[in-house]
Amino acid sequence: MEMAVLTAGIPVLGICYGQQLIAHLLGGDVRPGDKGEFGLALLDLTGEESDLLRGVADHQQVWMSHRDKVAAPPAGFRILATTSTCDTGAIEDSARRIYAVQFHPEVVHTTEGMRILRNFLFDICGCEKDWNAGQRIPLVEDLIRQRAGDRNIFFFVSGGVDSTVAFMLCLDALGSDRVRGVYVDTGLMREGETEFVRQTFGAFGLIRIEECEEEFLAALEGVREPELKRHIIGEQFVKVQERIIHEMGLLSGRWILGQGTIYPDTIESGGTAKAATIKTHHNRVPGIQKLIESGHIVEPLADFYKDEVRAIGRELGLAPQLLERHPFPGPGLAIRCLCAEEDQPFTRMPDGYLLPVRSVGVQGDSRSYAPVLAIEAFPSAGARLQDEATELVNRSRGVNRVIARVASRESLEHQQVFASTITHGRVALLRRADAVVRELSRDSEFDKEVWQFPVILIPAGHGEARDSVVLRPIQSVDGMTADSVTMPDELLREMARRLMEIPEIAAVYYDLTHKPPGTIEWE
Repeated sequence: MEMAVLTAGIPVLGICYGQQLIAHLLGGDVRPGDKGEFGLALLDLTGEESDLLRGVADHQQVWMSHRDKVAAPPAGFRILATTSTCDTGAIEDSARRIYAVQFHPEVVHTTEGMRILRNFLFDICGCEKDWNAGQRIPLVEDLIRQRAGDRNIFFFVSGGVDSTVAFMLCLDALGSDRVRGVYVDTGLMREGETEFVRQTFGAFGLIRIEECEEEFLAALEGVREPELKRHIIGEQFVKVQERIIHEMGLLSGRWILGQGTIYPDTIESGGTAKAATIKTHHNRVPGIQKLIESGHIVEPLADFYKDEVRAIGRELGLAPQLLERHPFPGPGLAIRCLCAEEDQPFTRMPDGYLLPVRSVGVQGDSRSYAPVLAIEAFPSAGARLQDEATELVNRSRGVNRVIARVASRESLEHQQVFASTITHGRVALLRRADAVVRELSRDSEFDKEVWQFPVILIPAGHGEARDSVVLRPIQSVDGMTADSVTMPDELLREMARRLMEIPEIAAVYYDLTHKPPGTIEWE
């Protein structure tokens, strides 16, 4: 099949692994690189004339995610660009209309990425320039009506952007008599979240709020493995859904489930034929998969990115305070409350300390699950430390994330990881720390400068203070890639001071890692 595409005479653009596959199939040399290249790189043009790179200035920022590389392109290909680590940053065989880049032009962090894609789609392929997410609303609503047929749609709303926009699309498509919603308080929500949802959705026909904290925490008792957490939470949602549907008499076959799943959720859950599972989305656990396969689920946003979802929400007239909310994961604080199997010390490394707490990452085209490297540096140097973190990950196998110590009760050499699981107390501690960070971010308006600001609790500390907080402010557009954002020194110091006033917190760290190689969430 791949060779058939390459010999069909149609324009082909290979991206990242796609470049390596094209080179391999056509007789080029693909081999492991001596050093990885994850995150920011600078693209230097060779000066070759190219329709693909027309208008692209030299020495531009691109976003990389690879360790393997094309050491030599196939016969007939010209090298168009390089980076410091990769001699084949972009190649083409214009006679066969085959083009390939090692970087990711589709992500916002590649400065000229949209120009490159426009060159390929409009100039090379001759596509029409007619894409607009807002213009898709009538088509999406037609698909909702087709999927629903004579059935009604039932939502378990979360108050997040995706859930809200999907709910409103179905409401517009079917009318208020055919769309209902319930909010499930899992006990894993942020401070004030349930009340916000109560006020927001009251006017939209929200039927009731279901208090399920004890059910969810009981199901998670003793569970430490991140993927298992996600599966349990997803399956628990299904159980709660089934109970509510039964109690409300919705088993007549006249109801289907609506969800706000968006495209990155599907991709990172391995939801397409060739996608690796980076992390399982709670909307993709086995119970949900069965409903999908039986035609009992509608997901109006499954083909859209977060920025497109917000554009659709604006077209629908939703208030800015809804659309501009930071994303929050469906499993809630459970995947920001990390656990450990046993007590373990930190390990001294040449560049810092290795924490035996593993976080999920995306390196190349697959998931990584690796320990975290902590460095003894107050992150006031901003971009310099972020560049250092990128370099540390690129040259170190087995590490996908670097954090810097901001404040602590003891130095890193005297700290350790403690055996831990999810408990009421640890969730309450994380909720309290998260509330402090949100308050200071809001009051300083720093929350307007970032796309998301996860606060992570890791079971690391000393003595009676057995947990630490990791700050993870990031900037993104669609969640597929992200920059670690530098916080103003004064705000960071105040945030650390307030957090260290909480006796149970042993240290405050700052996540310096871009995506890739580290995902936005830690689990």
